[in-house]
Amino acid sequence: MRIHSIETLGALDGPGIRTVIFFQGCPMRCAYCHNADMLFAAGGEEKSAGELVNFCARFKNYYGEEGGVTLSGGEPLLQYEAAAELIEALKKEGIHTALDTSGAVFAKNALAAADLVILDIKHTDPSAFLRLTGHSIHNTLKTLEFLKAGGKPFWVRQVVASGITDSPDQIAALRKIAAGAARVELLPYHALGAEKWAKCGLEYALKDLKPPDEKTMERLRKQVGASAK
Repeated sequence: MRIHSIETLGALDGPGIRTVIFFQGCPMRCAYCHNADMLFAAGGEEKSAGELVNFCARFKNYYGEEGGVTLSGGEPLLQYEAAAELIEALKKEGIHTALDTSGAVFAKNALAAADLVILDIKHTDPSAFLRLTGHSIHNTLKTLEFLKAGGKPFWVRQVVASGITDSPDQIAALRKIAAGAARVELLPYHALGAEKWAKCGLEYALKDLKPPDEKTMERLRKQVGASAK
C-alpha cells in the first residue's frame, strides 16, 4: 500500500493516544483540503501490512484502553483492499482500529472490519457537496447507511467554513443525518494547507476565507449537539 506518512502519539484522530497512518491518494478535491500533498495516488512510499503492524506494535504501551491506530489520508479507502488487510492484521495484535474516511469510496469489508469509523461529511446538500469536493455525495450517504444498519460505532465530523457549511439549515440537516453517531465534531476551517497547494502547483481558491470565530463555533456546536474539538 502507498503511505504518505505516519504520526505517532496523536490525540486528534480518534479516542486516546493513537498512531495515525496517512494513506496516499484521494478521489475528492475539497476546496479547503489541508493535505494537498496526499491527493495524488502515485506519491508516498510502498509499505506492507506487516511493516506497518510491526511499527505500530512498538507503541502499544502508550495506547492504553482507548487508544490504537487510525487509518487516515488522503482517503484510505481508495486503497480499500490494503486498508482492510491492515485493519485485520492490527486487530490480530489486539490493537484498536479507527478508519477516518470521507466515504468517497464505499468499501464494505474495510468498514465492517474497523472498530470505529470516523465519517467526514463534507456537506449535507448534494449540489453544495459536489461544488465543494468535486465528487458525488452518493457513497458518503451509502457509507452512513451501512454504518447505521450494522450498528457499527461511528463518529461524524464536518469542517465549518464561513458561507459554505455554517448555515443553520445545513447544521440542522447534519444533526438529522448524524443521528446515531457516538460523537459529532465540528472543526473550524483553517488555511494552514494553502502552502501545500502552492508546492503542488495548485491554486488554493479559498485563500481569502477567514476561519469562523469561537462564538460561531460555540453556537453551531450547541445547535448540532457536537463535542468540542
